[in-house]
Amino acid sequence: MRYLDLDVWKEARILVKMIYEAVILFPKEELFGLQSQIKRSAVSIPSNIAEGCGRHSRKESLQFFYFARGSANELETQLYLSFDLNFMPEQKLNILLDKLRVVRMLLSGLINRYKTYVN
Repeated sequence: MRYLDLDVWKEARILVKMIYEAVILFPKEELFGLQSQIKRSAVSIPSNIAEGCGRHSRKESLQFFYFARGSANELETQLYLSFDLNFMPEQKLNILLDKLRVVRMLLSGLINRYKTYVN
C-alpha cells in the first residue's frame, strides 16, 4: 500500500498546513516552546503514517500508526493549552480540532484494517 494514496495521510498533510498557519501568530517567545512542540506533533502524524507503510511486517507498521495516534493526542492537548494561554481564539481551536478528529477517525480505520486484514 502506498501512503501517498491514503486519505489519512492526505488529511494529515492538510492539518499540518493549518497548524503552521495558526501558530505563526503565537508570541515570539513561544517560537522554541509550545509553537515548536505543536509543529513537531503535527508533522509527526503524516510522517509516522508514511514510515509505517514502509515497514515489512504488520506489527512494525502498526507500531508507527500507533505513534501517529499518540502524536494526534499530544497535538490535541497542545491545542487546548494554546487556547488556555490565549494564544489562539476558540473559533480557530474548534476548526483545528475538527480537522484533527477527521485525521484520528481515518487513522483508526487504518489501524483496524491492518489489525484485521493485513498479514
